[in-house]
Amino acid sequence: MRVFITGGMGFVGTVLTSELTANGHQVTVLDRSVDSGRPVPEGVSRVGGDSTKPGPWQKMLGEHDVVINLAGASIFQRWTPAVKKAIRESRMLTTRNVVQALEARRDQETHLFSTSAVGYYGFHGDEILTEDDPAGSDFLGQLAQEWENEAMKARESGARVVTTRFGLVLGRHGGVLGQLVPLFRRFVGSQLGNGRQWFSWVHEADLARMFLFLLERQDLAGPINCTSPGPVRNSELTKALAQAVGRPVILPFAPGFMLRLVLGEFSEVILQGQRVVPRRLSDAGFSFKFPALEGALRDAVGSTG
Repeated sequence: MRVFITGGMGFVGTVLTSELTANGHQVTVLDRSVDSGRPVPEGVSRVGGDSTKPGPWQKMLGEHDVVINLAGASIFQRWTPAVKKAIRESRMLTTRNVVQALEARRDQETHLFSTSAVGYYGFHGDEILTEDDPAGSDFLGQLAQEWENEAMKARESGARVVTTRFGLVLGRHGGVLGQLVPLFRRFVGSQLGNGRQWFSWVHEADLARMFLFLLERQDLAGPINCTSPGPVRNSELTKALAQAVGRPVILPFAPGFMLRLVLGEFSEVILQGQRVVPRRLSDAGFSFKFPALEGALRDAVGSTG
């Protein structure tokens, strides 16, 4: 299939483009820094443009069978009013422009995979969350709901729409491990707060395989939790990562009040978390290469700088 990816030059996008091309798909990535000289994987085309602004890139998007929308400003920072605005607008404006471009494909077979996140559900302690659970009332929960609703408008043009709710992506060349592994190797990694909060995660290889699976399973639409079947508490993640890195955990924990002081509202995301499971993927027969955290970390950390 012909696949167009917004945000395709990022951490997840790079993994996904490589997997798609290896499986015979023709991939085009949208890159606002097309003149920067950054390399793209062999067999991948690149078009310049800013996804938050209408432009010629939309015409090229309309020539593809599949659109994967990964673009969005990082949430991993202190949430000032300006940062919140940038987080929201990067997602809403991009998705709105993608949906507009898909109008040119009315009555043609079209698939839109629009990124969302497990933050959709808000904070529920130990409760196990599936795709049937409602959106949370916090900033991320309301943002994810609004973001998904914007993507669903593509159905008016006849597109099949899948909203992929990502967990914490564990990978070799970026993402959260790119930040945590250096800390653990310097003996300054530690548990966050009381360590009881749940983290829903997915290995980058399984995430890429999920997209290939969903391309084949065209009967699946709507929200899909892209997580492993084994969410873990932060205390478990801390111990497993220390073991994978080969360093002991020396510091007892990072106090919640200190994280709140430094990170503000964003701190609640890492101090509370969600216990999310991939019910729809599991029911559909998806087979995980890395269902357990220990194996996922051994694979990912082995190649992480």
